[in-house]
Parts: sequence; C-alpha cells; structure tokens
Amino acid sequence: MADRLVIGIGNPDRGDDAVGRLALRRLRARDPAGVRLLELDGEATAVLAAMQGAGRVWLIDAAQSGAPPGAIHRIDPAMDDALLPHCTVSSHGFGVAQAIGLARAMGTLPRHCIVYAIEAADFTVGALPSAEVMAAVDDVVRRIAAELAQDGG
Repeated sequence: MADRLVIGIGNPDRGDDAVGRLALRRLRARDPAGVRLLELDGEATAVLAAMQGAGRVWLIDAAQSGAPPGAIHRIDPAMDDALLPHCTVSSHGFGVAQAIGLARAMGTLPRHCIVYAIEAADFTVGALPSAEVMAAVDDVVRRIAAELAQDGG
C-alpha cells in the first residue's frame, strides 16, 4: 500500500457534489507515482478505513460554508482543529469532518492530512457541476500535483 493517498469524495449524480471524484479522475490522468488514488461516496467509516495505514493523505470534497461557489478551502486538520467542522459542511451527513474527528480521537489521523474543500452550490440529482466548481477542480488538481511532487513523488 502506498504511504501517500488521495481520496476524491462525492456523488457523481448530484451536481457539484461530484467535485472530489472529478478532481481525483483528473489527478489520475497525471499518473502520479507512488500515490494511491481512491474514490469514495463520503461515508465517514469508509473514509476512516481508507486512511488507515497511510502516512500522508489528501481529501477532496464539496463544501457549503457560505463562500462563493468554486472557492477553495485548504485545511490542515492538525493546524486548523477548530476550522474543520465549521468551515466545511459535507453533503454526506456524517462525513469527512466526522471521520477526521474520529481519527484524531482514536490517534489514527495520518501525520500529514490535508482537506481540499471546494465550495459547491447545486446538489440537485442529475445536475451537471457548475462552471465555477469545474474551474476550482483544475486548480485543486494542480495544487495537489505540486504538493505530491514536492513531497517526493
């Protein structure tokens, strides 16, 4: 298992909620070496299980915090403890913020964990992701690719 893991979270059938998976697919096309790439729907226990054993994790998900659609939040749960539950509101209910909280409480939070939350607006079933969210996807993919390269990948 690769020590580095990128998880794209979302529902591809709910408009902007697809953002994490779309970003992961674009990152996969870059074929980053030594990185495990995983798509999940965002259920907390699945996210928690996926992070087990990984030393460095990047998570990409949709968020609703009141910022404009397409705004990118880069959150380091080790540094931004108070910001995670309030800055991002997962569309998955018990999701990413709760998984990170559980991992922290259990002492299993990876030593490097970064959350990229892209501000979403439309979670309508059958809708396409908005243009603002798609522009943010490209930006997040560039950022993560740069971080992976800097991290030795």
